Amino acid sequence: MRLFALNGTHVLGQAVADAIDAELDVIEEREFADGEHKARPLVSVRNEDVYVVQSLHGRHGQLPSDRLLRLLFFLATCRDNGARRVTAVVPYMAFMRKEQQTKPRDPVTSRYVAALFEAVGPDMVVTLEVHNPAAFQNAFRCRTTHLDARHLFAAEVAELAAGGRVIFLSPDSGGMRRAHLMHETYCAEGDRKAGFAMMEKHRSEGIVSGELFAGDVENAEVFIVDDMIATGGTVLRAADACRRRGAKHVYVLATHGLFSSGSSELFSGSSIDRLVVSDSVAPFQVSPAETNGRLKIVTCAGLLGDAIRHLHGGGSIHPPLNPQP
Repeated sequence: MRLFALNGTHVLGQAVADAIDAELDVIEEREFADGEHKARPLVSVRNEDVYVVQSLHGRHGQLPSDRLLRLLFFLATCRDNGARRVTAVVPYMAFMRKEQQTKPRDPVTSRYVAALFEAVGPDMVVTLEVHNPAAFQNAFRCRTTHLDARHLFAAEVAELAAGGRVIFLSPDSGGMRRAHLMHETYCAEGDRKAGFAMMEKHRSEGIVSGELFAGDVENAEVFIVDDMIATGGTVLRAADACRRRGAKHVYVLATHGLFSSGSSELFSGSSIDRLVVSDSVAPFQVSPAETNGRLKIVTCAGLLGDAIRHLHGGGSIHPPLNPQP
């Protein structure tokens, strides 16, 4: 087996390697003066089972499209140099927000990205907590594995709730299934009880509307569940609504902490007590001083490592990695 991680995902790649007691193999990456880039493995990949780890978030001047193209080129390079099998391990898969046309002439970027992967011929694409798992699975014609992050957060919920009444809240109607699965997992893993709530949200041309709030959060430990945090406007809006309705504490669980421009408001106000994210994306956009001690990061390295171990061993991947509550 060969395990690689491209620049920008090297720290997570090393953590994945450590989790499965494997070596992270060496890559040469070279930047050309005009902005072009090349990457090549510095070990032979002929007849090897190759895994390439790369998250597709914007980072230090690299756009998500840059990182996608670098990943695709490297996958193709491994294939061209005789790899027996090539698997893309993409902790954060960009361009998944647009999986359907909601306005005339809208793009369907999830399908376009799938076509790009298929063009370079990986044997499998592994990803973590995409925006819409059903749309992701339907877009790709190559084999895919979608990993669920909710088991990473269940223990954190129990610790933060400290025996209080737990409510899981979806900040919009599109995330209800995600929040329901988190609710089911939390209850099943420790024979616990919890409630459920949701908030209405509509977005059109950058304007957010919708005031419907369903659920009783008074004096409760509320956990807002989302797949990603970019500016944080959605979860902050939901947190404010919970506070107005008497929530005792408000926490946010999100797999991908993108923390783009404007997200510092999440840490400066009093609406959110703690944000818990995975390390699928390094939170380089916010400094420790900005977070005011309210950000906790749980690692997804073990989950990704287990996926690689099961795939390499040829066993079933879903029962151990996506156990049903």
